[in-house]
Amino acid sequence: MNITMQVDTGSGPRELQTTMWAVVQWERKFKVKASDMAKGMGMEDLVYLAYCSEQAAGNPTPAVFDDYVKKIKSIDVIGSGDETPTQGAPTDES
Repeated sequence: MNITMQVDTGSGPRELQTTMWAVVQWERKFKVKASDMAKGMGMEDLVYLAYCSEQAAGNPTPAVFDDYVKKIKSIDVIGSGDETPTQGAPTDES
């Protein structure tokens, strides 16, 4: 499962993509399975995934999660690995 987010911590928006490590960290913290993401996620869930994804990418992050939360100006999900392209409807022309 990949989630692509647009995150702004004050230096302009940038894209972040979750990693397997970030998703496992989220599961451990919130005691839920990744499959539960389909039921809906709160802002803390998204920000925690961004926080772990920043760490996985080697980006500087505060040692304390709440300090990272304070830096967030905006966060938006812009894509997910669950998306599948749709095919056009079949036609009589062959």
